[in-house]
Amino acid sequence: MISENVKTLLKELAAGNAFGEKVTLVAATKTRTPDEINEAIEAGISDIGENKVQEFRDKYDLIHGANRHFIGHLQTNKIKYLVGKTHLIHSVDRDELATELARRCEIAGVSQDILIQINIGCEDSKGGYPLEEGFAAYKKIAAMEGLEVRGYMAMLPLSDDKILLGKLCDKMRALFEKTRDGGGKIDFLSMGMSGDWRLCLEHGSNMIRLGTAIFGARDYSE
Repeated sequence: MISENVKTLLKELAAGNAFGEKVTLVAATKTRTPDEINEAIEAGISDIGENKVQEFRDKYDLIHGANRHFIGHLQTNKIKYLVGKTHLIHSVDRDELATELARRCEIAGVSQDILIQINIGCEDSKGGYPLEEGFAAYKKIAAMEGLEVRGYMAMLPLSDDKILLGKLCDKMRALFEKTRDGGGKIDFLSMGMSGDWRLCLEHGSNMIRLGTAIFGARDYSE
């Protein structure tokens, strides 16, 4: 099932997004076993994303052949486990985290690619900068040694209102384009999960994070 799902998704994504941009598919591997993840990689997945630092650490040496992303909420005291091992951190959602991440990168002598997380739905349950503070956050974080801002990440609120969700995506795309046009190495708008990725691609996302669509429903019984 996993291999078939991956091949079907990659075939559909080959056309790119509505702007003709290449779409990066990040397999969201929360609770997935190394065997399941390696099967997805063998089927064509090139990027995988973990939500929890402990899972990232436990699986690290058991998975081969993919770029490692961190896509979950990150506590400052766990940064040390990711620096130098992570292709892209999606969830830089506050000044405190950015500052500590830059400090750790300086100590390790590495440069870390990151995305700035925007709380596009203004939800109390989610982290991230408010949309209106997104560009100012970019300028502040981009000036920090050791960090390379590559774009933005957002999670849409749960809603059946496709018009509302499309407008939120359009606002994220506008922020992405404003930042990209101002210079810098801005490549990624990470927006879209298993329930809303097609809508996000229609409105300009070029990186999606899919778990259920690849691996099936999660089993939390363990």
